[in-house]
Amino acid sequence: MADVIRIETPLTKEKIMQLKVGDSVLICGIIYTGQDAAHKKMVEALASGEELPFNVKDQIIYFVEPTPSKPGQVIGSAGPTTSGRMDAYSPALFAIGLTGMIGKGQCSPEAIAAMKEYGAVYLGAVGGAGALMSKHIISSEVIAYPELGTEAVYRLRVKDFPAMIIIDSQGYNLYEMGKAQYRRV
Repeated sequence: MADVIRIETPLTKEKIMQLKVGDSVLICGIIYTGQDAAHKKMVEALASGEELPFNVKDQIIYFVEPTPSKPGQVIGSAGPTTSGRMDAYSPALFAIGLTGMIGKGQCSPEAIAAMKEYGAVYLGAVGGAGALMSKHIISSEVIAYPELGTEAVYRLRVKDFPAMIIIDSQGYNLYEMGKAQYRRV
């Protein structure tokens, strides 16, 4: 079994080059959230020359729509959203320095090509484990688009947030590799 790699954010290009498909990681530091509506707003802002609500360079966006927190909780359930929903927007964010995204499910060939071109990674988080994932979030703050409710952009501080490298910066794709290995058996 491979060792688990601890990643401290920001996720620099130097750190990315050391991550390989299939690596298990624990993320510590700041990550941001974003879903379809927030991604659309950010890409529209870029297109009109506006600044984004945070500097995406060397950052990770977690595709999540956290549920409201209960008293005494930092955040409610925070499981990953299907990544393909953000594929139309991700290349524009990679182009300005985004280095990581966390979600579940496959990404489009266009998103994968952008990861290779700009040096970014896709990390998978376990779907259906939102309550468990929320235990690794130690602070949560809405920083943009509060009108979107739970789809607002949050700044999360995480500790030992578990994920796996699904697509590395070279474009190696665990989903495709798994299918190929299965076909050989």
